[in-house]
Amino acid sequence: MNVNANYSQPSLSVQNLDLLDTISNPLGIIGAELAFIQNADGCYLAFYWQQAKEHGITDEQIIGTALDEIFTPVNQKDYREKLQKVIQSAMPEQSQCLFRCAEKLFFLDITLVPVLTASAQTNTVLVMGRSHEGQVKTANHPTETFARLKKQLTQIARNIRRTLDLDIIWQQAVDSLGKTLGATQCIIYSYLPEQGYLRAVAEYTTEPSPSMIGLELAIAQDPSFCQALATLQPIIIETTQQIQLIVATCYQDQPNGLISLVYDTTQREQDCPQQWSVAEKDLVGEVADQIGTAIAHATLYKELELARQQAEEASRLKSEFLANTSHEIRTPLNGMIGFLKLILEGMADDPQEQQEFIQEAYSSAIHLLDIINDILDIAKIEAGKMELELGPVKLDELFVAVEEFTRTQAEQKNLSFHICMPDTSDEIILHGNYQRLKQVLLNLVSNALKFTHEGGITINADVVRKKFTFQNQEFPGLVKVRVADTGIGVSLDKQDKLFQSFSQVDGSRTRQYGGTGLGLTISQKLVEAMGGTVNFYSMGEGLGSTVTFTVPLYQVPVMVSIPTENFDV
Repeated sequence: MNVNANYSQPSLSVQNLDLLDTISNPLGIIGAELAFIQNADGCYLAFYWQQAKEHGITDEQIIGTALDEIFTPVNQKDYREKLQKVIQSAMPEQSQCLFRCAEKLFFLDITLVPVLTASAQTNTVLVMGRSHEGQVKTANHPTETFARLKKQLTQIARNIRRTLDLDIIWQQAVDSLGKTLGATQCIIYSYLPEQGYLRAVAEYTTEPSPSMIGLELAIAQDPSFCQALATLQPIIIETTQQIQLIVATCYQDQPNGLISLVYDTTQREQDCPQQWSVAEKDLVGEVADQIGTAIAHATLYKELELARQQAEEASRLKSEFLANTSHEIRTPLNGMIGFLKLILEGMADDPQEQQEFIQEAYSSAIHLLDIINDILDIAKIEAGKMELELGPVKLDELFVAVEEFTRTQAEQKNLSFHICMPDTSDEIILHGNYQRLKQVLLNLVSNALKFTHEGGITINADVVRKKFTFQNQEFPGLVKVRVADTGIGVSLDKQDKLFQSFSQVDGSRTRQYGGTGLGLTISQKLVEAMGGTVNFYSMGEGLGSTVTFTVPLYQVPVMVSIPTENFDV
């Protein structure tokens, strides 16, 4: 039986192999530098290698051993897949494979040929091989292996930098590095220095295991991670069961991620990192730098795209706001002009009707002034020119002033109107600005009246003893004010729009109520400027709404009953 250099023989029969058993060095007559027979489990049934004695082994030592013992491919997983493929398809296959024997590496061209039984079944494979380009390299000087690795890693970096999609970059990085470097597991973590932790964003694994994606790791808890991020150099961590290669990704010498390659030494299927040369580790570091650059560019592109979308949305909202506001301004202005014209033309039948016309013109003027004030306030807030003088404010005076402005409107709509003060023995004094706090309360109560057709509005307050600091000043607690109504409510999916400048929850639905849509936004900014917070609650459309805001407590009043300190602000 003669097999030429191209290994074109499609298969071998069992009869021919039986004949080989009677000949000395039976596989040697095939003419290959290396030839062996394996079953489906990778066990050597017969073995011949011209260089066996040079490396201190004999053919007899190999026969009966498994893949992971004396003579073994470096990437056993890939090799076993080829073995199974040849057995299942009964078709030969050519490949290149890196083998290890006696701590040395051999890069071989191999051909796997199925061995057919009398019933045309295949359960063994004849493997014939020769040194790649006629050279054998040791593990200490794997010139060809290094060249091939460099070419593969360079191609990985080139492929990754072809996209600006951050998710694709992360996944391509772990898949390509994991497969090329023969790792059991490869994970890439995103990293922002100001956050102080790593978050797993993509992973590659050859073994079933729980997903690591989304896991957050505190950097301070892992010295090896800290070292990799600080030095930007590959680090190898060895344990009895695994070896881990850690390398940081970076851009302009600033780390932006971390790659972890794990090798399971118990399976001996990988080219473990302790056998890598310094040049190979440096090469992995260079690829990590390329990945870091791709991550930085993709992140910048994502941020620019988000900023562009936000700018377009802001422009759209402002255009919509201007259109709505022009309508809001024209309505009271037309009312003023109309009633004043009636008076000037003597259309009033008597002094009483003339007084009514004047009163309507005045109401329209006040409405117009409120709209203009809202516009001026939001302009000041956005320009950072809103300055507040803070001092003691009596809560009861604030509530009385708001009631004088709004109770009549509630009675005209047949709505109930209740104000409930905390149960104290003395006055409750806030730390804030009286005019701005009154503006906030009037905004919230006016909204409640506008969107409520039956039921009523309730205003109450709680005193909470919880020390906190604002503008380097410590306060003994705060007051939480609630404005609750039984109005139209807001659906859960639209509540996030409530505090956006120039935005209304539903222009088509709320247009009938009028307004600029700035009330809640202005209220939120004013309260935050006084050290408090604003929150909105509604269970959905038709279920009413509750708006709460907090204000620092200037001094602790004598309480009849004290609420718990744990509260939702």
